[in-house]
Amino acid sequence: MRADDRNMRAVRHKLRMWNGIALATALSLAVGVVSGFFDEPKTDPESVVERFAAALTEGDIGEAAELTSYPAAAEAAITQAFDGLHAEKATFDVNQYIPLGDDAGIFNATADWSFGDGKSWQYNIDGRVRKLSIGWRVSWQPQTLAPGLGHGRTLRYDRTDAAPPRVFDIAGNLMMTEQRINTVTLDPGAMPDPVFSTNRLAKVIEPVAPLITGPTLMQELAATPGQRITAVSLRDDDFAVLEDDLRAVPGVVIDQRLKLISNDRRVSGPMVDAMRNVWQLNRDATAGWAVHAVDPDGTLIRQTGFQGPPGPDIRSTLDPRVQLAAEEAVVSVGTPAVIVMMQPSTGAVLAVTQNNQAAEMGPVAFTGQFPAGSAFDLVGAAATAQNTDIQHAARQLGLGMDYEMPGLEQRTDDLDGRGANLMRTESGPDTDKQVKVSPLGMTLVAASVARGSTAVPVIAAGQPATTDESPAPMPREVNDRLRTMMWENVHRGPASMLAEHGDLIGMTGSFEDDRWFYGAKGDLAFAVFVKDADGSDQAVKMTSKLFKEMAKPPTP
Repeated sequence: MRADDRNMRAVRHKLRMWNGIALATALSLAVGVVSGFFDEPKTDPESVVERFAAALTEGDIGEAAELTSYPAAAEAAITQAFDGLHAEKATFDVNQYIPLGDDAGIFNATADWSFGDGKSWQYNIDGRVRKLSIGWRVSWQPQTLAPGLGHGRTLRYDRTDAAPPRVFDIAGNLMMTEQRINTVTLDPGAMPDPVFSTNRLAKVIEPVAPLITGPTLMQELAATPGQRITAVSLRDDDFAVLEDDLRAVPGVVIDQRLKLISNDRRVSGPMVDAMRNVWQLNRDATAGWAVHAVDPDGTLIRQTGFQGPPGPDIRSTLDPRVQLAAEEAVVSVGTPAVIVMMQPSTGAVLAVTQNNQAAEMGPVAFTGQFPAGSAFDLVGAAATAQNTDIQHAARQLGLGMDYEMPGLEQRTDDLDGRGANLMRTESGPDTDKQVKVSPLGMTLVAASVARGSTAVPVIAAGQPATTDESPAPMPREVNDRLRTMMWENVHRGPASMLAEHGDLIGMTGSFEDDRWFYGAKGDLAFAVFVKDADGSDQAVKMTSKLFKEMAKPPTP
């Protein structure tokens, strides 16, 4: 082959290769152009409005704001609305778009904010769209997002409440009301001289809180560096007397809020706390809702919502006379002590009190689990007489019934299914398998014996405890045997000092230094518990003081 032919063939090969590359490049560019054509969002005015509504529905605040004429203001307002309403879902749908010439248009849309449980806020939006130098944009006005906005207003979803229920005691007297509480706190960052402030504050509140001292306040400050501490909470009448002196103490901050409290400041304890829970459940059940536009000065402008009627008043089972007697008795010892009292015929819990040492342990009258020791002998006797296991007998006497009580967390014992195999010795349950009970639990035992059937506790009229347990009734002859044991314990046994109280029956019990006494007198059942007792008869002595206090004429 000649050299010229070889050169010509090489040129034709290169031309074919370059043509292939050019064709591939052209195809690639064409695909990119077509793809870009389909991926590029539409910029006509109707599409911009649709994209704006879709972005709001998806919660894409940045995208929605960018489609407006004033993105910064729109983003701030939309963010606040979503944060303030915290709806489960928000939906925006465009209903109609109407062009107004070549550079403007109007639209109508529907908004639906869903808050769950059938609560929703629905409204129509009338907006405008304009053609700017950067393209079509939704004309931003706060009302384009929601009615009520503008003039610096914000949106907020609020809970609403009907008139609060009143709380009465068992006799029908007003027991608890919502009152303003003034909480006196100390801010370490506002105290140039902490020693001076703590000593001065202790001196000011001494008439109402004599146990609070400057050193104790300093200890609390040291335990929580840099944080505020609470010194005392005062009712309005006390605060009115002390206010000027309190505010003069460097570092004192006053926090005021409403709280449901006992009208008689002498009545306190776990039962009052439980009634506060019952009251709150009533409020929660009747709570309403509202969407408010909030003016800069805090004025609320209601946009939508619903508030139903108030709930019924609450009748507590607490008997103030019995409660005050129990409170006088329980403070007679210097170690943790608890008294629970119940009406066997109805299950009404009449009084629950703990001294300060027990209160530091929490609501132990209802939830505390203390070794029963020999106090459990009565349950063992019931099991032996029926040839059954201890757990079955315990349930017949109100223990381990898994009661559910509105507003009250409680636990009667820790048997938890092990009663069938529980070993017993002459001195009670085996130490390694010690049964633990609460004072409420032992009160139920006493009440069940007194009434001859399982007692069902109640702390608010019309709201008795419920349970899925249904133990077979204890035979009458067995219950009579238990009553005889309790009578002999008082009239011929270790609790003989209580024989002066007539028809009182009961059982003593102990485990190490803890002491129990539980029993009944007429239509009154009770349990007394003293932890780390200073003497073997501490619970019996406290019981005697209890009934002597109850025998006194009531004081106003």
